Amino acid sequence: MTSLPLAILHEQPDDAPAIEKLQERAFGPGRYARTAYRLREGVAPMAELSFVARVGTFLVGSNRMSPIKIGEAQALLLGPLVVDPAFRSRGIGEALLDASLKSAADLGHGLVMLVGDEPYYRRVGFSRIPDGRVSLPGPVDPNRVLWRSLVANAEQAATGPARRGFWALSASA
Repeated sequence: MTSLPLAILHEQPDDAPAIEKLQERAFGPGRYARTAYRLREGVAPMAELSFVARVGTFLVGSNRMSPIKIGEAQALLLGPLVVDPAFRSRGIGEALLDASLKSAADLGHGLVMLVGDEPYYRRVGFSRIPDGRVSLPGPVDPNRVLWRSLVANAEQAATGPARRGFWALSASA
Protein backbone atom coordinates (compact mmCIF):
# COMPACT_ATOMS: atom_id res chain seq x y z
CA MET A 1 0.00 0.00 0.00
CA THR A 2 1.01 3.61 -0.24
CA SER A 3 2.33 5.93 2.48
CA LEU A 4 0.44 8.85 0.92
CA PRO A 5 -2.53 10.33 2.82
CA LEU A 6 -4.81 8.46 0.43
CA ALA A 7 -8.61 8.40 0.58
CA ILE A 8 -10.63 5.93 -1.50
CA LEU A 9 -14.14 7.31 -1.87
CA HIS A 10 -17.27 6.59 -3.89
CA GLU A 11 -17.26 8.60 -7.08
CA GLN A 12 -19.57 11.62 -6.93
CA PRO A 13 -21.23 13.37 -9.89
CA ASP A 14 -18.98 16.40 -9.31
CA ASP A 15 -15.92 14.17 -9.91
CA ALA A 16 -16.77 13.61 -13.59
CA PRO A 17 -14.80 16.56 -15.06
CA ALA A 18 -11.63 15.68 -13.11
CA ILE A 19 -11.97 12.00 -14.09
CA GLU A 20 -12.38 12.96 -17.76
CA LYS A 21 -9.21 15.10 -17.60
CA LEU A 22 -7.30 12.30 -15.88
CA GLN A 23 -8.40 9.77 -18.53
CA GLU A 24 -7.46 12.21 -21.29
CA ARG A 25 -3.95 12.61 -19.84
CA ALA A 26 -3.47 8.89 -19.33
CA PHE A 27 -5.12 7.41 -22.44
CA GLY A 28 -5.42 10.22 -25.00
CA PRO A 29 -8.24 10.92 -27.43
CA GLY A 30 -7.96 7.52 -29.16
CA ARG A 31 -9.43 5.80 -26.11
CA TYR A 32 -12.97 6.14 -27.45
CA ALA A 33 -12.18 3.80 -30.34
CA ARG A 34 -11.12 0.97 -28.03
CA THR A 35 -13.36 -2.05 -27.66
CA ALA A 36 -13.91 -1.59 -23.92
CA TYR A 37 -15.13 1.98 -24.47
CA ARG A 38 -17.56 0.71 -27.08
CA LEU A 39 -19.10 -1.54 -24.43
CA ARG A 40 -19.56 1.47 -22.14
CA GLU A 41 -21.17 3.81 -24.68
CA GLY A 42 -24.53 5.07 -23.47
CA VAL A 43 -24.33 3.21 -20.17
CA ALA A 44 -23.65 5.12 -16.97
CA PRO A 45 -21.06 3.64 -14.63
CA MET A 46 -22.58 2.12 -11.52
CA ALA A 47 -22.11 4.67 -8.74
CA GLU A 48 -22.08 2.05 -5.99
CA LEU A 49 -19.11 0.31 -7.65
CA SER A 50 -17.13 3.32 -8.89
CA PHE A 51 -14.42 4.90 -6.76
CA VAL A 52 -11.92 7.74 -6.81
CA ALA A 53 -8.60 8.12 -5.05
CA ARG A 54 -7.73 11.46 -3.50
CA VAL A 55 -4.57 12.78 -1.95
CA GLY A 56 -5.92 15.75 -0.07
CA THR A 57 -8.30 17.44 -2.48
CA PHE A 58 -6.41 16.24 -5.56
CA LEU A 59 -8.11 13.44 -7.54
CA VAL A 60 -5.27 11.04 -8.42
CA GLY A 61 -7.16 7.94 -9.57
CA SER A 62 -10.46 6.49 -10.63
CA ASN A 63 -12.04 3.13 -11.30
CA ARG A 64 -15.51 2.56 -12.70
CA MET A 65 -17.71 -0.46 -13.25
CA SER A 66 -20.43 -0.71 -15.87
CA PRO A 67 -23.09 -3.35 -16.48
CA ILE A 68 -22.62 -5.67 -19.45
CA LYS A 69 -24.03 -8.95 -20.65
CA ILE A 70 -22.04 -11.89 -21.93
CA GLY A 71 -24.54 -13.92 -23.89
CA GLU A 72 -27.48 -13.87 -21.48
CA ALA A 73 -25.34 -13.67 -18.34
CA GLN A 74 -25.11 -10.43 -16.39
CA ALA A 75 -21.59 -9.24 -15.69
CA LEU A 76 -19.64 -6.10 -14.91
CA LEU A 77 -17.03 -4.36 -17.05
CA LEU A 78 -14.21 -3.01 -14.94
CA GLY A 79 -12.61 0.23 -15.95
CA PRO A 80 -11.25 2.39 -16.98
CA LEU A 81 -8.83 2.14 -14.10
CA VAL A 82 -6.64 5.21 -14.23
CA VAL A 83 -4.01 6.66 -11.92
CA ASP A 84 -2.32 10.01 -12.46
CA PRO A 85 1.14 9.27 -13.91
CA ALA A 86 2.83 11.16 -11.06
CA PHE A 87 1.21 8.80 -8.53
CA ARG A 88 1.72 5.42 -10.22
CA SER A 89 3.44 2.46 -8.55
CA ARG A 90 2.21 3.49 -5.10
CA GLY A 91 -0.64 0.99 -4.67
CA ILE A 92 -3.40 3.39 -5.70
CA GLY A 93 -4.64 1.28 -8.63
CA GLU A 94 -4.81 -1.82 -6.48
CA ALA A 95 -6.64 0.08 -3.71
CA LEU A 96 -9.23 1.25 -6.25
CA LEU A 97 -9.59 -2.29 -7.60
CA ASP A 98 -10.03 -3.71 -4.12
CA ALA A 99 -12.77 -1.19 -3.31
CA SER A 100 -14.70 -1.87 -6.51
CA LEU A 101 -14.37 -5.65 -6.35
CA LYS A 102 -15.31 -5.80 -2.65
CA SER A 103 -18.38 -3.64 -3.25
CA ALA A 104 -19.40 -5.76 -6.25
CA ALA A 105 -19.07 -8.96 -4.22
CA ASP A 106 -20.91 -7.45 -1.24
CA LEU A 107 -23.80 -6.48 -3.56
CA GLY A 108 -24.02 -10.01 -4.98
CA HIS A 109 -22.54 -9.47 -8.44
CA GLY A 110 -21.05 -12.63 -9.84
CA LEU A 111 -18.63 -11.86 -12.68
CA VAL A 112 -16.28 -9.05 -13.70
CA MET A 113 -14.63 -8.73 -17.12
CA LEU A 114 -11.95 -6.31 -18.32
CA VAL A 115 -9.52 -5.68 -21.14
CA GLY A 116 -6.06 -5.19 -19.66
CA ASP A 117 -2.62 -6.52 -18.83
CA GLU A 118 -2.83 -10.02 -17.35
CA PRO A 119 0.34 -9.73 -15.22
CA TYR A 120 -1.11 -6.69 -13.42
CA TYR A 121 -4.68 -7.95 -12.97
CA ARG A 122 -3.70 -11.54 -12.13
CA ARG A 123 -2.51 -10.19 -8.75
CA VAL A 124 -6.15 -9.48 -7.87
CA GLY A 125 -7.57 -12.74 -9.19
CA PHE A 126 -8.23 -12.14 -12.90
CA SER A 127 -7.43 -14.73 -15.57
CA ARG A 128 -7.67 -14.97 -19.33
CA ILE A 129 -11.05 -15.88 -20.74
CA PRO A 130 -10.72 -19.17 -22.64
CA ASP A 131 -10.53 -18.73 -26.41
CA GLY A 132 -13.93 -18.65 -28.10
CA ARG A 133 -16.00 -18.07 -24.93
CA VAL A 134 -16.62 -14.34 -25.42
CA SER A 135 -16.72 -12.15 -28.51
CA LEU A 136 -16.31 -8.39 -28.29
CA PRO A 137 -17.59 -5.53 -30.48
CA GLY A 138 -14.31 -4.66 -32.12
CA PRO A 139 -10.75 -5.80 -32.45
CA VAL A 140 -9.02 -6.81 -29.25
CA ASP A 141 -6.04 -8.94 -28.32
CA PRO A 142 -7.60 -12.09 -26.78
CA ASN A 143 -4.67 -12.30 -24.35
CA ARG A 144 -5.95 -9.07 -22.75
CA VAL A 145 -9.56 -10.18 -22.21
CA LEU A 146 -9.79 -11.24 -18.57
CA TRP A 147 -12.42 -12.10 -15.99
CA ARG A 148 -12.84 -12.85 -12.35
CA SER A 149 -15.67 -14.70 -10.68
CA LEU A 150 -16.93 -13.13 -7.47
CA VAL A 151 -19.28 -16.06 -6.91
CA ALA A 152 -18.20 -19.67 -7.44
CA ASN A 153 -18.69 -20.77 -11.06
CA ALA A 154 -20.24 -17.46 -12.16
CA GLU A 155 -18.33 -17.73 -15.43
CA GLN A 156 -20.09 -20.96 -16.40
CA ALA A 157 -23.14 -19.16 -17.84
CA ALA A 158 -21.06 -16.46 -19.55
CA THR A 159 -20.56 -17.36 -23.17
CA GLY A 160 -21.25 -15.47 -26.37
CA PRO A 161 -21.14 -11.83 -27.40
CA ALA A 162 -20.33 -9.18 -24.82
CA ARG A 163 -22.60 -6.16 -25.11
CA ARG A 164 -23.75 -3.16 -23.17
CA GLY A 165 -25.91 -3.99 -20.21
CA PHE A 166 -28.81 -1.82 -19.18
CA TRP A 167 -29.87 -4.12 -16.37
CA ALA A 168 -28.43 -2.05 -13.52
CA LEU A 169 -28.19 1.59 -14.48
CA SER A 170 -27.33 4.08 -11.81
CA ALA A 171 -27.46 7.85 -11.74
CA SER A 172 -23.67 8.28 -11.76
CA ALA A 173 -21.84 10.53 -14.20
